[in-house]
Amino acid sequence: MGTKWLFTLIISAVVIHIAFFHDIFDMNLNSIRSQRRRVLLTPQSDLTLDVIVDGEDGLPPVVLLPSSIRGSDDFDNVAEHIANAGYLVLRPQPRGMDASRGPLESLTLHILADDVATTIRELGTGHRAVIVGHAFGHYVARVTDLDHPQLVRGIVVAAGEQRYQNDSSLVVSLDQAANESLPRDERLEHLYHAFFAPSSDASVWLSGWHPELRTVYRNAGNIPPKTEWWPVSNSPILDLQAAEDPWRPSQSRNELKDILGNLVTVQVIEEASHSLFPEQPEKVADTIINWIATLNSD
Repeated sequence: MGTKWLFTLIISAVVIHIAFFHDIFDMNLNSIRSQRRRVLLTPQSDLTLDVIVDGEDGLPPVVLLPSSIRGSDDFDNVAEHIANAGYLVLRPQPRGMDASRGPLESLTLHILADDVATTIRELGTGHRAVIVGHAFGHYVARVTDLDHPQLVRGIVVAAGEQRYQNDSSLVVSLDQAANESLPRDERLEHLYHAFFAPSSDASVWLSGWHPELRTVYRNAGNIPPKTEWWPVSNSPILDLQAAEDPWRPSQSRNELKDILGNLVTVQVIEEASHSLFPEQPEKVADTIINWIATLNSD
């Protein structure tokens, strides 16, 4: 009886010990997640910027800018990972998405860059920011560096297309993937053609599109022309590419580095295509975090 009683006592103690640390883990995880919040900035009467914020105020800021006609919600997992590494992650929703509102007539990359600059000034507590631009978002990131260099610590070009894009089928697939009136299987075909590697789950991008803003943002992406911002930079750049991205074929791997030299670091994420972030969130976040660590302190 004594041995059986002792065994029962030991098992009970182990169970209590595991339960205690499970509760502590849950508390820490909930504490991290509770730091996610929404902030509405109203820098002027006709402009509201809806910003998703992860991490503690006062930490070095990292701004995440989404791809064409998609919102900043795409970055949830990556934002949490970067915030847990000790950064304040700021995700301004583009105009017309969620609660972000502002004039859309005559929208340009300069105006979108001003929105990013406002976000950094209002929430960055005096720090310069690393700006991560995904696909179309890298247009905005690069022009922010051009127009507001004093606010920028570094730029991450994430799944940025090659300088001269000549595959019109990719643009067709972008439009068709966002078209919710099409059959699910047809949309998935377009998602795999233009955005997802065969090994990835493209269904996560069946929602989250804003096709009503397609023309507005496509026109905005042409002003200023690419010739004004693509071959110049005030800040270091991480050119973060996806190995299976048809928008960035392998022969274009070093095209940005060939122009800007040591300002550019090239990294390639395997088993990912143009969507990149939902395909390999941890690898993407870790690569960004490690690169930021190489930059001069703010």
